[in-house]
Amino acid sequence: MKYTYYPGCSLHSTSWEYDASTRAVFRRLGIELEELDDWSCCGATSAHATDDFLGKALPLRNLILAEEKGQDIMLPCAACYNTLRTADRFMRSGSQQARELNLELARVMGREYQGTVETRHILDVLQDKTVQSLLKSRVVRPLTGLKVAAYYGCLLNRPPEIVSFDVPEQPVVMDRLLETIGAEPVQWSYKTECCGGSSSIPQPEVAVRLNTRIVLDALRSGAQAIVTACPLCHVNLDTRQEGAIGQVPELGAGMPIFHITELLGIALGTPEEEVRQWFARHLVDPGRLFSESTQVA
Repeated sequence: MKYTYYPGCSLHSTSWEYDASTRAVFRRLGIELEELDDWSCCGATSAHATDDFLGKALPLRNLILAEEKGQDIMLPCAACYNTLRTADRFMRSGSQQARELNLELARVMGREYQGTVETRHILDVLQDKTVQSLLKSRVVRPLTGLKVAAYYGCLLNRPPEIVSFDVPEQPVVMDRLLETIGAEPVQWSYKTECCGGSSSIPQPEVAVRLNTRIVLDALRSGAQAIVTACPLCHVNLDTRQEGAIGQVPELGAGMPIFHITELLGIALGTPEEEVRQWFARHLVDPGRLFSESTQVA
C-alpha cells in the first residue's frame, strides 16, 4: 500500500511533530508514503481570500503533480485537504473558467489536470478497513484509561458535499481510532466548533475566547486532553490557552493538545526518544498524562 504524501507548509514548520508522528505511524503500519516532489503552498486562507486565480491555481498545481504519481494523495492538514478538494470539484464542474484555468496551468506545466487521483485526508485513510486491521494488530501500548476529546474543527466536514467522509455534524472517525488504541473518547458539544484560527492575528482576543470555550467544554466533559487532526487547530488550541490560564482556575496548568498521530504513534510502540521530541514542540506539556508504564513520562 502506497500513498502520495502532501505535508503542506505547516508540517514543515510550526507543526513538525505532526509530520514526524505521521511518518512514524505509517512506517509502523508498513504503508509507504512518497512525499510529492516539488509541492508548493496550497494557498489556504491567504490566497483564496485575496486572489481568486491563485486560490484555485495553487492547489491545482499540486493536484497535477500528484496525478503524475498515479496514486491517491494523502494530506494530514484539514485546510490543505479542504483546499485541494475544493479545487478538484471546481475543475470537475467543466465550467468555462475551469477550462481556462486548466489551459493556463498546462501552458506552464505541460500537462492538464485529468481528475484521475483521489484527495484523501489522513483520517479517511486510517479508517480504511485494511488499515484498521493493521492498526488493531500492531498496538503494543494501549492507552487504557486516557480520556480524550476528539476535536474535528471546521474544515474536515464542511462543506459536506465537497470534503466530508464522515457525519458532518457528529463525526466519529477519530473517536473510533482512539477507541482502537485503548483511549476513551468523551461525549462533548464542541467537536466541530471553530477554534478561531483565522482570527489569531487580526483579532487574537476572539481566538482566545473561542479556544477557552472549547477547552473548558472538553474539561467539563471529563477529558484529560484534546486530540486534533489539523495542524492549524493544534497550534491555535495549544498556544491560545496562555491567555486564559490564570484567569480561569478550572484550566489549572492547561489542557494538553495532541495530534491524532502522536497518540497512534505511542500506541504502536514508537521509541521514547522520538515521542519526547514530539512533545518538546508543545507549549502545554502532554507528557504529564503518561505513567511510567508507557515509557513516555
